[in-house]
Formats: sequence, C-alpha cells, structure tokens
Amino acid sequence: MNTLEIVIFLYDGMTALDAIGVYEVLRLIPDARVRFVAREKGAIAMDSRMLSLVAEAAIAEIQRADILVIPGGATTHTVMQDQTVVEWVRRIHDTTKWTVSVCTGSGLLLKANLLEGQPTTTHWGSLRYIEELGGKPTHQRVVRSGKIITAAGVSAGIDLALMLVALERDEMLAKAIQLAIEYDPQPPFDSGAIDKATTEVKQKASELLTANAQRASSTGSQPLK
Repeated sequence: MNTLEIVIFLYDGMTALDAIGVYEVLRLIPDARVRFVAREKGAIAMDSRMLSLVAEAAIAEIQRADILVIPGGATTHTVMQDQTVVEWVRRIHDTTKWTVSVCTGSGLLLKANLLEGQPTTTHWGSLRYIEELGGKPTHQRVVRSGKIITAAGVSAGIDLALMLVALERDEMLAKAIQLAIEYDPQPPFDSGAIDKATTEVKQKASELLTANAQRASSTGSQPLK
C-alpha cells in the first residue's frame, strides 16, 4: 500500500490542539506520513505564545497531499489575507483525497472558494462569519461536504480525525485508534456546547477567547526555540 501523505498547515497564532488532536489520531494509521508545513519552515508560535510547533517544510516545497488539514485559531482571519497561502490551499486541494479543517480553519477553505454554498461548521464563536464568507453555517460538530470535512471548535478535530480514518481505511482501525488514545470523553461538566452553557459560562468563555485573541495577535512574546 502506498504511503498516505498527510499535510498539516501551521501558521502564527493558531490553536495547538486544532493540529495536535488530528495528528495524534492520523499518525497511527500504519502507512501514514504526517508533515507539518507553514508559509516558511521553522518554529511557529501558537496562540498562547508559550508553545511553538515546528514546520519541517515551507508550503512552496509541497506539491500534493492525500489529506490536507487546516487548523483554526484567533489569527485565521490574518492568514486568510495571504493570497499565496490561499492559492496554495486551492492548488493542494485539487490533489487531495480529503481536505479538512478544524475550528476557524474552515474560513480559509471558504476564502479559497472550496465550500461556497455548502454546509460548514466552525467554533461557535465564529459561526456568524461563515455566511459572510459564502458558506451555510451549521452547529453540527463534524460536517462532510464531498471530500471536504469541517469540524467545530478545537476538540472536535479528534472526532473529525476518527471519522476520516473510518472513511479512508475502515471502521475497525478507527475504533482501534480511539481505544489506543483512550478517547472516551466523560467531562466533569456538561457545558461543552453553546446550547448547554449558562449565560454566565458563555460570558466567561467569551472573555477567555477575547484575551486569547489579544495574545495571539501580539508580537511582544517570542515563540519557544
């Protein structure tokens, strides 16, 4: 069986779990090779400014992928304005079996005109932007539109990745990976969805997200080397 080439795109100020949750699932596919890439290779600072992930290659070096993963974060709107990145996403999408996004990463797919008029999900705090970008917003945790799959906020990327394993390989492997990473969520609180949270919890979460966006957009903090 040929190597399954998986490319995860990194960019400054993104959310680490958007990429790492997907990575921890997909890397366990026996014939998979996962590569982290960015506009330029090197250390890429995450939104917290306390963590960096390393891109082993620049996007100019990547000509194709079987699976393209676009994470989200507080700075997705910035990378969406980089026409070189947008054109690269569109070009790589033409070569993929699957193109997927987590959280606000769906905004980049919409910017590349890959989801126009299609059901699209993202983080609950950004759903209002989906329609502005040409998509059809939905509160679903994971949404498939042809070969494109979008996931809601952050942790939903793990669900997306397990679905992707089942679609690309088989359900048995997906279940085995789920057990291998012991993914059996039993959170201590039932406030992980916008329709379950109280007004007070929603307000506090919005404050946390605003503070995180300010950190992600700052240039004063330096990424770890």
